[in-house]
Amino acid sequence: MSSFYVYLLSSLPMLHFGAKPPFSYARFMELCRAQVPESDAALLEAVDQETGALVLTQPTMRRWVDFDTTLRNELARGRAARLHVEATAYLRQEASVDLSVVHAAQAALRQPSPLDGERMLDEMRWRFLEEAAVGHYFDLDRLVIYALELKILLRWERISVADKARLLDEATTRT
Repeated sequence: MSSFYVYLLSSLPMLHFGAKPPFSYARFMELCRAQVPESDAALLEAVDQETGALVLTQPTMRRWVDFDTTLRNELARGRAARLHVEATAYLRQEASVDLSVVHAAQAALRQPSPLDGERMLDEMRWRFLEEAAVGHYFDLDRLVIYALELKILLRWERISVADKARLLDEATTRT
């Protein structure tokens, strides 16, 4: 039987790529724990790490992991080709190869700025999640998608507040 979370999902703020996250993942979990069964809360905790057998039992999360693995494999292939090394050691098992993912990874790798490339990749991830949300409005799948979108926004928040000058200095002075 499906669980429906009309009140919870209706009360959460809308998320938009590039916007400031409305709250931390910990706060999101506080809101969820108050309104979802323990098993669904455990799944949402596992979504934060994107690992474990629990994550792979949830259909939307399984699709996300397959998509993200395909994307990461394409990035590994592209980077290995640039370095003239064999990519096999860096690849993970993937469900299928999607040409749109291949093209997006190649386009991201061609960006002159690594930050622009990362932005392109996260925009593609966001589009994947928006497509996965179709038909899911107040169920656990939509809550999982919300959690994944929140994680993307939180990542960009960490990037935007990072001391870039210090990070560049550290990266260039390592011996």
